[in-house]
Amino acid sequence: MLNTIIYLIVAVPILAIIPLFLAVLINQKIRGITLYKILIYLPVIVSIVVAAIAFKWLYAQNGILNYFMQLIHLPAIGWLTDPNYAIYSVIILTIWKGIGYYMMIYLSALMSIPQELYEACDIDGAGFWTKHLTVTVPHVMPTIALVSTISSISAMKIFAEIYVMTKGGPLNSTKTIVYYIYEKAFENLDLGYASAMAVILLVIVMIFSLINILFFERNKYQI
Repeated sequence: MLNTIIYLIVAVPILAIIPLFLAVLINQKIRGITLYKILIYLPVIVSIVVAAIAFKWLYAQNGILNYFMQLIHLPAIGWLTDPNYAIYSVIILTIWKGIGYYMMIYLSALMSIPQELYEACDIDGAGFWTKHLTVTVPHVMPTIALVSTISSISAMKIFAEIYVMTKGGPLNSTKTIVYYIYEKAFENLDLGYASAMAVILLVIVMIFSLINILFFERNKYQI
């Protein structure tokens, strides 16, 4: 469905890139680094239901976001009631929940990179970004493939956020594949159709995961 594709296009690239950027910054020797790690990872341990309820209050018509919008003389937005904004409002919650998790995956990969490579770059006079583009990115490419695959699978099976915040509305603008399967199975009691859709979703996830892995590790498989 279109909403699932939007989830893939918007959420997956952000969850593959921003956590890597944060991991690189967190991996530096700076004061208070442990506190930064805790603050970034904290959303991961928050229950998705609790987070969804909190964001639903945040997005309410008289909620905090619209209060600040009115303070700067902007019209209130129907974050979860306007079909043009609803899916992106839910995606923001998914990104907020996932950034810390994927950052820790990248951080573990960064710790396995030999420091001698960075020291060689420093001797050659390479800048911060050049150093990480030439050393960090090639070494964490398998991890990028892993994060892209996991985040893609997560995007295709999004359910809890939708169920708590919008129930597929407004006007089906947030109805994803998994929510559609749930609706068919438990609301319409069409278990055969729902089971068939679940099998199709499994095949799509497997194919998409294979494409992700082959794309990021094509040199390994000589593609």
